[in-house]
Amino acid sequence: MTAVDERVAQNHLAQRLVVRPEIGALLGALVVFLFFSIVTEKFLTMGGVATWLDDSATLGIMAVAVALLMIGGEFDLSAGVMTASTALVTAIFATQVGLNVWLALLLSLIFALGVGALNGWLVVRTGLPSFIVTLGTFLALQGLNLGVTRLVTNSVQVSGMRRADGYESTGFVFASTFQIGDTSFRISIIWWLGFALLAGYVLVRTKFGNWIFAVGGSAPSARAVGVPVARTKILLFMTTAAAAWLVGSINILRYTTAQANEGIGLEFQYIIAAVIGGCLLTGGFGSAIGAAIGALIFGMARQGIVFANWNSDWFMLFLGIMLLGAVLVNNTFRRRAERVRR
Repeated sequence: MTAVDERVAQNHLAQRLVVRPEIGALLGALVVFLFFSIVTEKFLTMGGVATWLDDSATLGIMAVAVALLMIGGEFDLSAGVMTASTALVTAIFATQVGLNVWLALLLSLIFALGVGALNGWLVVRTGLPSFIVTLGTFLALQGLNLGVTRLVTNSVQVSGMRRADGYESTGFVFASTFQIGDTSFRISIIWWLGFALLAGYVLVRTKFGNWIFAVGGSAPSARAVGVPVARTKILLFMTTAAAAWLVGSINILRYTTAQANEGIGLEFQYIIAAVIGGCLLTGGFGSAIGAAIGALIFGMARQGIVFANWNSDWFMLFLGIMLLGAVLVNNTFRRRAERVRR
């Protein structure tokens, strides 16, 4: 039997780690975790863990979907406001029209998928940058949210979800809690972990995942080898819209009130979390699991600052540093990965 040189095995392991886009995010999460564990005692209590996991969950769902889209070479600036739009659609149909909440959720899902398909179709059909197309969608949805809500309720919010038929069963699915010891954890954490694992599997284990990397790396080359570029991009936009519907559903059933101006600005947080998680702004490289870890870093940092009784303004400084650092690290890992694959 031939002995294997330990140095060869170690080099092989190092090469495998280098090609993983999420390795930088994992190291960053470990640093943030250790830092706040030392700075504040509350961070590691069960209540503290429940708080920063809850903070990470809805952000993480969207960050994973946005990561898939970014790996495919596109952006969606309407993702943040879409979470509010879907919540408003659900609330209006349930409280103003009187539909069962399950049916209202179905109609809001159809609405979200329609907007996502329209975004993708416009990007593919016109050749315009998705930044411009979805910026237009962002403004249109923002106007619709305010205009329709005022028209229906004479205010900028929709409330009364608790009285709607079907609220209890839908609330159990989307907004309930589960116990670990004496501490309550939000069901949104389970949705986040499940969605991240599903997206990670699709990305690295399926043909569609290969298509995503191919169209993000070079759409003309992907088209030349038979990849359905248009269909892939449209499905990615629809996936982002579906994730926004899930987050909107969680929010409306948890808080029972939807504000017309919610979600504005969150799209940048989703993109930043995806970048921290290993995605490149140029497409073709990234990780769904890394995006979930990027959202975890968000949650730990935001709540860790609160637990430490620091001014919340420091979070924006942290965010800027993390973004710049992630871009530099991701570029470094991508170059090393390309050398290893050669």
